[in-house]
Amino acid sequence: MITEDQLEQLCLEWFREQDYDIVYEPDIAPDSNNPERQDYSEVVLRGRLEDALQHINKELPFSAIEDAIDQILKPQHHSLIKNNQAFHQMMIEGVSVEYEKNGEKRGDKVKLIDFNNVKENQFLAVNQYTIKGIKQPRRPDIIVFINGLPLFVIELKNPADEKADIWSAFDQIQTYKEEIDALFTFNAAAIISDGTLARIGSLTADKERFMHWRTIANEKDKPLLEYELETLVKGFFNKKLLLEYLHDFILFEDDGSKIIKKIAGYHQFHGVREAVTAILAASREEGDRRGGVFWHTQGSGKSISMSCLVGQLVQHPDMKNPTIVVVTDRNDLDGQLYETFCGAKSLLKQDPVQADDRNELRELLDARPAGGIIFTTIQKFGLLKGESKHPILCDRSNLIDFRLSI
Repeated sequence: MITEDQLEQLCLEWFREQDYDIVYEPDIAPDSNNPERQDYSEVVLRGRLEDALQHINKELPFSAIEDAIDQILKPQHHSLIKNNQAFHQMMIEGVSVEYEKNGEKRGDKVKLIDFNNVKENQFLAVNQYTIKGIKQPRRPDIIVFINGLPLFVIELKNPADEKADIWSAFDQIQTYKEEIDALFTFNAAAIISDGTLARIGSLTADKERFMHWRTIANEKDKPLLEYELETLVKGFFNKKLLLEYLHDFILFEDDGSKIIKKIAGYHQFHGVREAVTAILAASREEGDRRGGVFWHTQGSGKSISMSCLVGQLVQHPDMKNPTIVVVTDRNDLDGQLYETFCGAKSLLKQDPVQADDRNELRELLDARPAGGIIFTTIQKFGLLKGESKHPILCDRSNLIDFRLSI
């Protein structure tokens, strides 16, 4: 049986195999010979962040970079989840800045991550990263940084200690959220492991929502490794897949009173990627117009899969701003999915609409030259009074019909 320190070193080695830089925190601590923070209350590696942002935003002046960093480091809300949501939006869309050039005021966006070019970003894993806490210093086992931003926290427990199981690591994450909440402003996901078992979850996830990650390259690549953590690190933290996950597979559901952060599981991630490929092929001139079947068991996260799938399709240039029609066979399911999509507007980049009756459905389809997410039931495609056959409601090639049934 290995110790917690040995598990930590194994984990760092798995990151090293994927070409992550590895740093032992005391080597870059505020009181070291090569400090990368001014004090232990700082959670962002500002020097690395400045270097990365200048590199991927070469056309912007340094003043714009500094403005973006200042915005990132000054959360605007008292709520941790609201600050996390605001940062996520800046990470995906860029940080809005203004600067002067040739006497003119200009507006632009500073990209925090180059999602299109993996090699343009810095990937770093740091172990034993000490942070000043409300009650005492806290030291998460491993923090994964992209461009100096602490996006992932990994908490490990001693495999040899019967009392320190994976849920002890979960409890430790909850303590961190209370005592070093600044770290979690930037958090995309947390990982917990006791060596044998490993789980991944979002900022708001309870124990039941911390999930396995069983794949590496794709849905069929499910190795039976000794440690689940190895599969998670080699699968989830693959650089190319990780950037895609960050961009398209994290959503916030906001009903006006509560914000829930949701992240895709491995089956949703790989399933959506395969579905996008199939739909793109079917939509081409030589395609058969059949995107295929995306099968889920009950309770396995259909709404997350659909939100992520639609989010990818509406932004894909090959789809030319498609119209998405989500068709169900029950009013309650139609309403449930509609509410889910309304809460995921940041991922979808638009407000969905719901057809109340047959006439409105036809108006929505007829009035749209492109774009839009429309919810309806199959019954609303019925004939109107006086009709003997179904008319063509839309003949555009970039209309996608999702038919959902349970």
